[in-house]
Amino acid sequence: MSTAPATAASQHQGTGARLRNLVIGAMFAAVLVIPKILRIRRNAQSWMAVRIFLGFAGAALVILPLSLWNSWLAAIAGLAMFLAAILLPPAEPRTIPEEKARELGALVVVNGGEYEPGNGAPALVQLFVGAERIWALDSQFQPLLVIPAAEIISANAIQAQAKNHWILQVHWSDNAAEFSYQGIFAEHLARVAASSLGSMVHSPLPILPRSRAVSA
Repeated sequence: MSTAPATAASQHQGTGARLRNLVIGAMFAAVLVIPKILRIRRNAQSWMAVRIFLGFAGAALVILPLSLWNSWLAAIAGLAMFLAAILLPPAEPRTIPEEKARELGALVVVNGGEYEPGNGAPALVQLFVGAERIWALDSQFQPLLVIPAAEIISANAIQAQAKNHWILQVHWSDNAAEFSYQGIFAEHLARVAASSLGSMVHSPLPILPRSRAVSA
C-alpha cells in the first residue's frame, strides 16, 4: 500500500532535480554565451548572419510543428525568434578606449577635460599617452591634437579663478595647449593628467665641468 506514494514522491523529487539541473545548466550556458554574443554584436556581418539565422529558424519552428507535431510551444518559441530577428537593431561599430589604446600603442589613457582646438568648438577629450606621442581624441576618437612626447617641456595643473575649475597647461617646443576641467573632481583629474604627461618630460643631462689639464 505504501509503495505507490513512495514511488510518486521519488518521481516528484526526480522531476524537481531534473528541472533544477536544467535551470542551472541554462544559466551556466547563458553566462558562457553572452560574452560571445557581445563580441559578435560588434561585427556588422556576423550580427547580420545571426539575425538571418534567427529569422529562418523561427519561421521553421512556426511552420513545421503546426504541420507535423502540432506543438504550440515550439510555434511560440519560433515566433519569438522571428520577431527578435526583425526587431534586433543593426550592429553599430563601436570602439572602446582600450581598443584604441592598443591601436595607437598608448601606455596610459587619462581624462583630458575640455579642449578647444584653434579652428573648432570645445570638446571633451581623452589623452592617450604613448612613448612617442600624446593624442587628444574626442568622443568619436578623432584626433584634435597630437603632441610629440620627446618635445614636451612641462605639464602643470593650475587652479583657475572660478571654483572647481582647473587647467592643465602643456608646453612643448614653441607650442602650448590648455585642457579645462570643471566639477568637484576637477583638481584630481587635472593632477592625474599632469602627472601622466609629466612622466614623459625628459630631464636635460647634467653638464659636467671640464677638467683642466695639469701642467707639469
